[in-house]
Amino acid sequence: MRKLLNFTLSVFTLLLLINCSNRADSTAKLEVENPKVVLPSWNEGETKQSIIDFVESVTDSSSADFIPEADRIATFDNDGTLWSEQPAYFQLFFAMDRIKKMAPDHPEWKNEEPFRSVLADDLNGLANQGLEGLLKVVMVSHSGMESDEFKALVRDWTSKAMHPTKKKLYKDLIYQPMMELLAYLKENGFKVYIVSGGGTDFMRAFVTEIYDLPSERIYGSRISTEYRIVDGKPGIYRLPELEFIDDKEGKPVNIEKLIGKKPVFAVGNSDGDLAMLQWTAANTYKNFPLYVHHTDSIREWAYDRKSHIGKLDRGLDEAQQKGWTVIDMANDWSVVYPFEK
Repeated sequence: MRKLLNFTLSVFTLLLLINCSNRADSTAKLEVENPKVVLPSWNEGETKQSIIDFVESVTDSSSADFIPEADRIATFDNDGTLWSEQPAYFQLFFAMDRIKKMAPDHPEWKNEEPFRSVLADDLNGLANQGLEGLLKVVMVSHSGMESDEFKALVRDWTSKAMHPTKKKLYKDLIYQPMMELLAYLKENGFKVYIVSGGGTDFMRAFVTEIYDLPSERIYGSRISTEYRIVDGKPGIYRLPELEFIDDKEGKPVNIEKLIGKKPVFAVGNSDGDLAMLQWTAANTYKNFPLYVHHTDSIREWAYDRKSHIGKLDRGLDEAQQKGWTVIDMANDWSVVYPFEK
C-alpha cells in the first residue's frame, strides 16, 4: 500500500476505506500483472514452454493426460545434468585428492601407475591407464573405512575443494536452472530421484542438502560393503570392489529394482542416460524425456559427440528422431550457476 505520509488522519482514514472497498479488484489486477514467474532462469522459448505445458497437462485432473501423484516419478542424472563434469567427473577429483593424502604412507606410488599420474596431476596419463586404472584409483581411495567416515571425508572435501579452472567450490558448480526445475516438479506433486553413474554414498554425503532431496531418493553406483562390529560398535565397511554400476542399461535396471515404477519425466546429458530416457518414453502415461546439451563454451563448456566425458552422440540422434526435448544451454538458460544471478 502506498505510504500516505504528510496526510491528515482523516484523509488517511478516508483513503483506507476506499482502498478496502476496492481491495478485491486491485488484488486481482495485481495478480494478472505480476504472475508468479516459473523457471525464472530459463529464457522464454520452446524448451521452457514445453516443460510447463507438460507439467500443467499431467497435473490437471480434467485433462486426458492427467497422471496421479503416485505415478509422477521424475529421475535426474547428476554429472553434467545437475552440476558440471568437465574436465573430469568431480568424484574423480575427490579420489585424486584422497590418493595424494594417502601417498606419504605409500612411497612406491611415485613410480607406480595409475598413482604416478594422479600425484603428477596428469589427467591424460591417468586416462591412458584405461578403465582398470581409473577403477583402481577409485577403489583405493573409496574403501577400507566405515561408511560414516567416508561420508564425513566427502563433506569435508566439498566444503573446501576448488575446481581447477573455475576456481569455485565444486558444490557451487550446480546449475541454477536445474535447481528451479527440481523445485517446480516437486511443487507439482512429482517424486524426484537422482539416478547417476556417480557413487551413491558420495552423492548422499552432500547433495541431499544442495538439491533438497532425502538420501533415499538418491541412487548411483555402489561399492560392496559388509557389516562388522569393531570395538563393540556396529558399522558398514566399504570393500575395494564394485557391487553395481549405475550407467547405461544399469539405470533402468536400478530404477525398476529400487523405485519400482517407470519415470514419466527423465533428464540426462549423455549416452550413458539414453537407456533411462528410453525407459521413460516407454511409459504408457504421457512422458517427457529431456536432454541437456552442453553448447555454452563461454559460461560452461561446449561438448557432445566426441567428448571423453559426457559423450552425447547416439542420444542426440535419438532425441532428434523421436522429438524429445533438448536443452540448448547457451540459448535456453539466462544463467548457468547460482553465483551468476
